[in-house]
Amino acid sequence: MLHAEKGTAQQLNGQGLRIGMVQARWNESITNTLANACHQELLTLGVKAEAIDHVMVSGALEVPVALQAMAERGGYDALVAIGCIIRGETYHFELVANESGAGVTRVSLDYKLPIANAIITTENLEQAIARQTEKGLDAARVAVEMASLLQKLKQA
Repeated sequence: MLHAEKGTAQQLNGQGLRIGMVQARWNESITNTLANACHQELLTLGVKAEAIDHVMVSGALEVPVALQAMAERGGYDALVAIGCIIRGETYHFELVANESGAGVTRVSLDYKLPIANAIITTENLEQAIARQTEKGLDAARVAVEMASLLQKLKQA
């Protein structure tokens, strides 16, 4: 029987994992910081630099299709979606936020592959700046934690 582990976040081990990252260029100053924080944390958690693939797409709506292509290619233990959607004056914010989120979830479920969703949605640039580093770190931790969990569940 599997039991929940206490303090899992402190026991994360990314050794031997292969991680794919898809970064949207839209709001690039934010997404670069998200991606850099995620990449650095993956390295800190033991993922080898050569085991991290990083691709760029134009915006958050394009992230799911790149994730899908990586999932179809195979060989990844987890993927990371990176983007930044800042509310504007039109309904476009809701459309992009909802559809990109749904697309990320669909790819994850369809391919039974964990995807850490670090597509941040904020009201303004200041909120995005305040969240960019921590959300990037969190995405790396989630990717490693979920990849490890799924490996354990497959062995159980």
